[in-house]
Amino acid sequence: MSPLHPPTLISAAELAALLPQAGTDVLVLDCRFSLAAPGAGQQAHARGHLPGAVYANLDTDLSGPKTGLNGRHPQPTPEAFLATLRRWGLQAQTEVIAYDDAGGMFAARLWWMLRWMGHPAVRVLDGGWAAWQAHGGPVSTEGSSRTPSMASWTPHDEHLTRIDFVQAHLGNRGVMQLLDARAPDRFRGENETLDPVGGHIPGAINRFFQLNLGADGRFKPAQVLRDEFTALLGSQPVGTVVHQCGSGVTACHNLLAMEHAGLAGSRLYAGSWSEWCADQGRL
Repeated sequence: MSPLHPPTLISAAELAALLPQAGTDVLVLDCRFSLAAPGAGQQAHARGHLPGAVYANLDTDLSGPKTGLNGRHPQPTPEAFLATLRRWGLQAQTEVIAYDDAGGMFAARLWWMLRWMGHPAVRVLDGGWAAWQAHGGPVSTEGSSRTPSMASWTPHDEHLTRIDFVQAHLGNRGVMQLLDARAPDRFRGENETLDPVGGHIPGAINRFFQLNLGADGRFKPAQVLRDEFTALLGSQPVGTVVHQCGSGVTACHNLLAMEHAGLAGSRLYAGSWSEWCADQGRL
């Protein structure tokens, strides 16, 4: 895998061929989660998972502490996430495969976080748990035996946009175009169930993350995604696109889809609407 142009996705068949290879350092991370039932993913992991998989919890592994002002799934500090990576036994040469059972919405968050930390050797299992089962891949209930590491990474903050930048450049499309990954009704401020206030950040446009998937639950072909994002963004430079959603999770799905389509260089506003709406002065 080239560190300069890493693939974004891996099929169930490719993963089934990769896992038995002797001497290959592969870390599979089970990112299954439910926003409605936060314990459901770990329970599903206990009932069965890909062989050797480690469970990655959205709330405790892929998010930092909440203050009430920094969103529902705030970005952890680099130091905190580094400690998690070491606990998982990640080494510089480790190839990471992330999967979930929600079309990649949680696995994409992990994919983005590893890229942010400077570990590009990470792919998302296309079709996730359902694709693995359909392929007839083996399932295990055993725990992981990986040895903790002492490896280090340097965060790439060019992948990340913070609230002060977003606030400073509202309406300036030459610098920033917000792309909101939530469902259209929540983008319009309707049927809001997760955040106390409905609506969207001024100047944002909407691209529901589930549009990245075909009827089979896998990502659409790269050229199809490229055509769709190009039609939506027009001549907007990719480097000015800042992804957001409710809490910085499904936004990563759009980021991954653009990377898969060859549209690299966009960024994430991790705090997203849940951070934005926490301050009444911004509404």
